[in-house]
Amino acid sequence: MASHRRGRPAVRAASVIALFAALVASVLAAAGPGLAVDGPAPAAPARAAAPFGAFLDSGPDGVARMTGLSHWLGGAELTVAHTYLPGGLWEDIEGPPGFLEPWAGWRRERAGRTLVLNVPMQERNEEDVPDEEVRALLRQGADGAFDGHFRTLAERLVTLGVPDTVIVLGWEMNGTTYTHRCAPDPAAWKAYWNRIVTAMRAVPGQRFRFDFAPSRGRDAVPWTACYPGDDTVDILGMDSYDQPAGVTFDEQVSEPYGLQWHVDFAQAHGKPVSYPEWGLFRNGDNAEYMRRMLDWIGAHRPVYHTLTDYCPHGVWQCPANPRSARVYQAALYGGTGQPAPLPPACTPPVLGDWAAYWFGRRPCFPFDRWPAGR
Repeated sequence: MASHRRGRPAVRAASVIALFAALVASVLAAAGPGLAVDGPAPAAPARAAAPFGAFLDSGPDGVARMTGLSHWLGGAELTVAHTYLPGGLWEDIEGPPGFLEPWAGWRRERAGRTLVLNVPMQERNEEDVPDEEVRALLRQGADGAFDGHFRTLAERLVTLGVPDTVIVLGWEMNGTTYTHRCAPDPAAWKAYWNRIVTAMRAVPGQRFRFDFAPSRGRDAVPWTACYPGDDTVDILGMDSYDQPAGVTFDEQVSEPYGLQWHVDFAQAHGKPVSYPEWGLFRNGDNAEYMRRMLDWIGAHRPVYHTLTDYCPHGVWQCPANPRSARVYQAALYGGTGQPAPLPPACTPPVLGDWAAYWFGRRPCFPFDRWPAGR
């Protein structure tokens, strides 16, 4: 280390440069995947042979950011866009004006794309409505009280030119979070699901696919108790995050109502699988989980999978998970399954280049990874 005492100008300059170099190197080391200072990237898992995308934002920013994620993945094509209707009021669940248009526009731009839309089954969907009221609402829904809201949504989707949207209806129904939860009255929940699907399928021109997507594990009620029947389910999904803390991937596979139970149940009912939500959570930057989940996806060939890409779950928009980000990027880079190369600009420059690097004449990873506006 250079001396901190007062000395000749050259010595002071060298000290400042060394300190600056160490500071920027530390930033690079912490910033994320694809950096030479982090050492070799982990071995790439087998590429998931399934259409994929990521949840990047519910609004139009979610559409805009898909280009940035594709660029980060070496031009790999994201063929799935995923968003959620707000569940505050019935008018939100019907598709509020201006909300669906950017997503529909993305879908119409190119054949082979898929729009995945999570649709709440009740208004006030995240307002801690008590079980007694949830039970009453489910029974009202089963009696047809809310059919008109879902017909309106279906008509809007058809009018917007996206009649083939995948509808993730009443997701994570086996939990406790949402007003559309199943546990207060599974029989009424199933009858209500069937009414919604029937109402939406009755709209001329629709080709919707309905995705039944519980959270992994038992939660408040076994998700099999909520399954509404083969006639109204097209895809059997599962939301699966790296939780609880300390649970291994093998335990996530083998637990009751876990990953293996899911694929076995789907096979028994003749349904393809999907993973509408997956990502990191309770075990931090867990590269082993990321590798194993991508391998699992590759082996079971879901209709689609969409990573939840914000902190703490994601990789591209979450700099807290650099090791997992490198695994994900290596697996999907360019659609080839080959490891992502290090961009030349991300190799630490020689000492004389630090100023040029710092002032943006050498764009490097932490400055060009983020989507516009972030």
